[in-house]
Amino acid sequence: MRLSVQSLPLLAFLFMAVSCQENKPVETPVVIYEDSTAISEKIQTAREGVSAIVADGLKLSLWATDSLAPDPIAMDVDNEGRIYITRSNRNKNSEFDIRGHRDWMTASIGLQSVEERRAFLHETFAPEKSKENSWFPDLNNDSIHDWQDLAVEKDEVWMLEDSDGDGIADVSTQILNDFNDEVNDVAGALLVRDEDVFVGIAPDMYRLKDTNGDKILDEKSSIATGFAVHIGFGGHGMSGATQGPDGKIYWGIGDIGANLTTVDGVNHKYPNQGVIVRSNPDGSNFEVFARGLRNTHEFVFDAYGNIISSDNDGDHKGESERLVHIVEGSDAGWRSNWQYGKYTDPNNNGYNVWMDEKLYVPRWEGQAAYIIPPIQNFHNGPTGMLYNPGTALGKKWLDKFFLVEFVGDPSRSHIWSFDLKPKGASFELGTDESILTGVLPTGIAFGPDGALYLADWINGWGSKDFGRVWKMDVTETENDLAEQRLETERLMTHNYKDDDTENLIKLLSYEDMRIRLKAQFELAKRTFWGYRALEKAIVDEENQFARIHAIWAIGQIAAENQGKADPLVPLLSDNDPEIIAQVAKVLGDIKYEDASDTLVTLLTHENDRVKFFAAQALGRLAYEPAIEPLIAMLAANDDKDLYLRHAAVLALSRIGKIEPIVALATHEDQSLRLAAVLVLRRLQSPEIAVFLSDSDTQIVTEAARAINDDWSIKEALPALAATLKNEKFKSEPLLRRGINAALRVGSEESLQDLIDFAKRESVSNVLRGEALAALSTWNKPSVLDRVDGRYRGEIIRDSSQLRNKLEKEIPVFLEQKNPEILIGVAKATSAVGIDKYNDKLFNIFRNNRNPKIRAAVLTALGNLDYGRMEVAMTLGMKDSNEEVRNAAVRLLPQLELSQEKLPAIVGPIFQNGTAREQQNMLNVLGELPKENSATILSNLLDKAGKNQLAQDIILDLMESVEATEDSLLITKMAQLKKAGYTADSYLETLYGGNRWNGRDVFNSNPTAQCVRCHAVNGSGGEVGPPLDNIANILTREQILEALIEPSARLAPGYGTVNLTLNDGQKITGVPLEENSGELLLRTSEAEPMRVPKGRIKKRENSVSAMPAMGRMITKRELRDLMEYLGSLKQ
Repeated sequence: MRLSVQSLPLLAFLFMAVSCQENKPVETPVVIYEDSTAISEKIQTAREGVSAIVADGLKLSLWATDSLAPDPIAMDVDNEGRIYITRSNRNKNSEFDIRGHRDWMTASIGLQSVEERRAFLHETFAPEKSKENSWFPDLNNDSIHDWQDLAVEKDEVWMLEDSDGDGIADVSTQILNDFNDEVNDVAGALLVRDEDVFVGIAPDMYRLKDTNGDKILDEKSSIATGFAVHIGFGGHGMSGATQGPDGKIYWGIGDIGANLTTVDGVNHKYPNQGVIVRSNPDGSNFEVFARGLRNTHEFVFDAYGNIISSDNDGDHKGESERLVHIVEGSDAGWRSNWQYGKYTDPNNNGYNVWMDEKLYVPRWEGQAAYIIPPIQNFHNGPTGMLYNPGTALGKKWLDKFFLVEFVGDPSRSHIWSFDLKPKGASFELGTDESILTGVLPTGIAFGPDGALYLADWINGWGSKDFGRVWKMDVTETENDLAEQRLETERLMTHNYKDDDTENLIKLLSYEDMRIRLKAQFELAKRTFWGYRALEKAIVDEENQFARIHAIWAIGQIAAENQGKADPLVPLLSDNDPEIIAQVAKVLGDIKYEDASDTLVTLLTHENDRVKFFAAQALGRLAYEPAIEPLIAMLAANDDKDLYLRHAAVLALSRIGKIEPIVALATHEDQSLRLAAVLVLRRLQSPEIAVFLSDSDTQIVTEAARAINDDWSIKEALPALAATLKNEKFKSEPLLRRGINAALRVGSEESLQDLIDFAKRESVSNVLRGEALAALSTWNKPSVLDRVDGRYRGEIIRDSSQLRNKLEKEIPVFLEQKNPEILIGVAKATSAVGIDKYNDKLFNIFRNNRNPKIRAAVLTALGNLDYGRMEVAMTLGMKDSNEEVRNAAVRLLPQLELSQEKLPAIVGPIFQNGTAREQQNMLNVLGELPKENSATILSNLLDKAGKNQLAQDIILDLMESVEATEDSLLITKMAQLKKAGYTADSYLETLYGGNRWNGRDVFNSNPTAQCVRCHAVNGSGGEVGPPLDNIANILTREQILEALIEPSARLAPGYGTVNLTLNDGQKITGVPLEENSGELLLRTSEAEPMRVPKGRIKKRENSVSAMPAMGRMITKRELRDLMEYLGSLKQ
């Protein structure tokens, strides 16, 4: 390998920073050359180190070796077959993942713009906080750990090429090294065209050009800015840049959101959800195309202009990714507040709209109607995606989509091939098969030669400063498109600018859509002769694709001059329904008003796609005479095809007339009333409140969703709160929103409604308990919505209002027998400070048989400063139930116990108490004045040093000592601690955890995300091994090692192992079985290979895709997780 910098000595290059400022040329590209010897050696190493399995009829070969393709993320190919990749340096330090900063979660979910995120970073990493931020590297070497260190690391774009035509890349040029603003994310979007390159790195989508032919992108301009509002999950930034058949640039942002104002002054505010957007290449005519996405990463156009993608799941238990058909104006339902925020707020609850209301699954009866649900649930970790353009690979793969499944482990990652079948106005899944495993692709792209190229991340999740590019192709016997592929390759480099119009028209019917689009785009530039030729092409029925591309080309021309669309209008009565649909779509996109009346007639067409695009067009035209026909279309659909419902609802909302929509409130057709709610939701109209009186619970619930969720329709919140008065309602989604609305409104009436609802015995005790829980926060509600988790801001109320209302109702609740009610009222009286009924609470504590009630009431008495608290606590300490005893222990700090009295209370706990009681006592000791607790803690440290304390409480002892901040105690404790991130450094987490809390960590912790990859009892992911019987397979020490050092041990069937045998032979494979004598490997050969261990000279396990848990979760969470995993025995 050689590094070369043109026109500069090597030494100067080493200190050179390549940058790309707007209109500021960079003169010296960084170039990496590899000679044939180095390439051959690296190819051999790669072949020996990769155990790839490809589908029958396909083959895999290495195209670019390690150093030429460092850490590839996004990928594209130009007409010459040169491959471009983005490489991130910012993801090493400067891009944060909220899972590693859970103390930021509430603040992050409240951010509404990029500038607010910038302000948050400046405050969090202020220079005066350098000491507390010493964990963050001092990247600018100024001896201060502050936000300016976020403005150092840059991202890159590399161009790889095969300069000698031998089929293997040998040159890599860094054509861009830029993007180091403190709010820059990761360069995840890349589109290469003949004349420019688009790079998406939040907060901007940049258009870049090489103005002087030196291969460096030296002109930079932002065509849109305002992306990445939140600090969220890593890898959820900008991605998927592509050019649509309308000539516009499309791209996406994940659920870290967007809030931007375009040059025409329109604000597009989607801070809590992912969106797909489009604009002209210069940024004009910007639109948000679709929303409610989590992280589609890439999406593709099929031959008819439909957008298909796969969206990542929310990593919740029982959930999986989603195959989606994305249409204009659609809302897929995801919000980042479904992921984190309120679920760890003690003043909130765990209700999750996404999961509890089943938004993540295909359509079902009663599902929320405002979303477009998935075609079906699909493969894990979707990243790169393609559609066969028409001459790639072989005939078997025509009309196929290709999707990468990236799970961090090459042995479990795949490229899938699938196709779709029409279903109404949308699709359903046809065939689906894995065509590659054993490699870890990120981006994929078809080359001009028809082969599929894939960027290889190698393994794991982190950067490693190298990568590869592979070439997947059909075998010689399956190369049944050889001639067509050669012709396509020639045409990819064809000079279309100098081609005659007649030949360009012929190319509109070519088999490969890449060539058709090139011809189309060139014809669209020829607004006279090209246009006249297109007029003829659209009526030539010989080839459907030629007609479609001619229609698209005229649409491009007419976008600048609407009169040019006149020839399209007669096609609205064509014999081919697809032609009608395409024309309707184009006329709607350019807002061609003269076709409005004809479009209205198409709302009753027999073809669903025609109806869909006609409705969409009429909405874009905001054509008022279409209101009644659109309503009639909805009635005829009878809620059967949700895509038709969506198109009509979107159109009516764009027309924007509220009166005829509100008038549907009295219509007998349930599907029309439901559609009316959806229209009013989009219009954010307070008139939606009238539907809260509907006779159909589904419609009332849909109205409640519209009023409460997202931005909320605040004027309608009082009406929503009033639904608590209606005793016929039993729907949990509805009543939870009614409870939340009452809390948010905060009026005397809504307070009384909430109290009355909590008293009502005809509704579930869960909801009555939720009402009481809401009442307990009345004076200062959580800043996060109790239903959808959105940031609502701080509210502080006068406590007298609640106290006066609630105080007289307490006796009614205290007479209840139900645990949810008694626990709820105990918390409410405690929160409000109502001590009038302390004696009654004490009697409940003393006499109730339910330990959960006794524990909650005892805690409430402690918070209420009960006069007989010492008696109550003494009873609690002697209670037969451990949970009650622990509640009593936790109250110790509230009693003024002297240094002399404390040992008498503490001693028996450490002599006879359970591990849980001892843990709680240690937690309490850490809260007490250190002069009271120091002697006790010192004695316990002495016992721990002599192994005279149970392992279950060592972690708690360490935390209690650290809480005292006593230097003598901390020095004494040092003998028990071992620094680092090896399993030995976490021995205190082996025992003493809470199994049920550990199950929550496994299933719900947004940082650990265990359930994303592992299943228990059939529920969970398939990326990692199932853990149903893990406690019988591994010891606790081995389980801990697997959590802290996941690469130290590979589970059978997961990860890869590289072997060097005694005779020098090298073998790579996936371990299937292992015992003391031999290793059974799945290799690229047909049959598994048995390798006697006596023949193995050297063994190297691949880096596990599983992150090291010691760096991800707290030691307490780790200990709880250990307890849960240690209980999993079949």
